[in-house]
Amino acid sequence: MVGKLLVRGMLAGIAAGLLTFGFAKTFGEPQVDQAISFEEKMDAAKGEAPEPELVSRPTQAGLGLFTGVITYGAAIGGLFSLTFAYLYGRASRLGVRPLSAWLALAAFVSVVIVPNLKYPANPPSVGDPETIGYRTGLFFLMIAISIAAMVFSLKVRRVASVSLGPWNGSIVGGLVYVVIIAVVQFGLPVINEVPAAFPAVVLWKFRVAAIGMQVIMWTTIGLLFGALVERSGLVKDRLRAA
Repeated sequence: MVGKLLVRGMLAGIAAGLLTFGFAKTFGEPQVDQAISFEEKMDAAKGEAPEPELVSRPTQAGLGLFTGVITYGAAIGGLFSLTFAYLYGRASRLGVRPLSAWLALAAFVSVVIVPNLKYPANPPSVGDPETIGYRTGLFFLMIAISIAAMVFSLKVRRVASVSLGPWNGSIVGGLVYVVIIAVVQFGLPVINEVPAAFPAVVLWKFRVAAIGMQVIMWTTIGLLFGALVERSGLVKDRLRAA
């Protein structure tokens, strides 16, 4: 049964990837092109020769982007389905679609919003190549801490709901999460490697497009996966088996 849920999760992820690809192609790639143009002008001003392309720009923006987004969507959809299979009937009494939607929202907040508040996405030509490993490590550390804080705050919510009621318990759990994230983000180092001459509009549009891609990805997975599972009746079979 878990295998069938996994298949539906990956299908939902692939569908989300297709929609995300269309959005990225329309709104994200133009900003990347402008960032690359800026980088080339900066190199020319310094008298430096442009670096040779290992993969052509049309391939990067076409087949490369398509392959990457679809693979990412399928992987995320699969992990989402496994998490759903674990939580359903154990950690929540929500139905299939509500649980799928809430799980997608929680994942979006903890995996996308919180890390990007501290370390937002940057287009090409932004960032020192020598610090890319350091910056990547901090970004994934922020994701890990955010997920752990989310799990902990949900446990706090469950305990607080017993004495304070579901509504107040949810407020307590939410406050715990916010406080933990605020302390962690304050303590982690600040990274600002945006060139002074880089167009602010391009940077803003790129970051909005990056968040928009994630919004489409997680919204599609959360809604479509719930619909596919509910329609298949897999969860009902599981409950009868239990």
